[in-house]
Amino acid sequence: MSPAPIGLFDSGIGGLSIWREVTRLLPYESTVYYADTSYCPYGPKTQEEIIARAVHITDFLLAKQSKIVVVACNTATAAAIDYLRKQYNVLFVGMEPAVKPAALLSKSGVVGVLATQGTFKGRLYHETAERFAANTAIIEQSGDGLVELIEAGKIDTPEMNVLLHRYIDPMLEAGADHIVLGCTHYLFLIPAIRKIIGNSAELLNPAPAVAQQVKNLLIQNDLLNTGTAKPQYEFFSDGKPFVAFQE
Repeated sequence: MSPAPIGLFDSGIGGLSIWREVTRLLPYESTVYYADTSYCPYGPKTQEEIIARAVHITDFLLAKQSKIVVVACNTATAAAIDYLRKQYNVLFVGMEPAVKPAALLSKSGVVGVLATQGTFKGRLYHETAERFAANTAIIEQSGDGLVELIEAGKIDTPEMNVLLHRYIDPMLEAGADHIVLGCTHYLFLIPAIRKIIGNSAELLNPAPAVAQQVKNLLIQNDLLNTGTAKPQYEFFSDGKPFVAFQE
């Protein structure tokens, strides 16, 4: 048992979609969340830049005594998690686009993936696609502009709707019956995307699986907090405290 917090980070607020699932599944665990908003979005940045930010943030989270670090960002996972696991003696949980379940569940043999440029370049994405979706047509779409609108709070806006139609409509027209959301920011767009796809496709939300993996690792390493004390939630943006939603 360990009362130490779970550390999580993302380029911005997108990782709060993962934080929400983690705190629902593990209600007694304290957390420390870091939003790297000054460097958001990560998608267009180089691997070297993202690794440097990931190292800086990991150092911050470990200084806060985090017992496990959740890289709640697909792009940061793709660019930096291998490096982080080699450099630090701490447990890491990363993100991976749900291409495997999408391919296994697809009846049309066509799957859409909405992600960032950085995620599509990552080793994990390519290895998963080659291993589990070799017989599936994958329509890759970079969600340029979505993260910026989400960070600005412009989720339910005409501008967002135009972009979503531009990215989602071609997937549906090609016969995609499953759409993978390969960026934690995009999870906040689930209601808007469902309005577009209706019953023609299923959305794959990776957050519950990530939260379950965090729980599994905590149990396996005897780090799960089984106490009933009220958990403490800390939120930082570029090292400065900020107020996040709590349900």
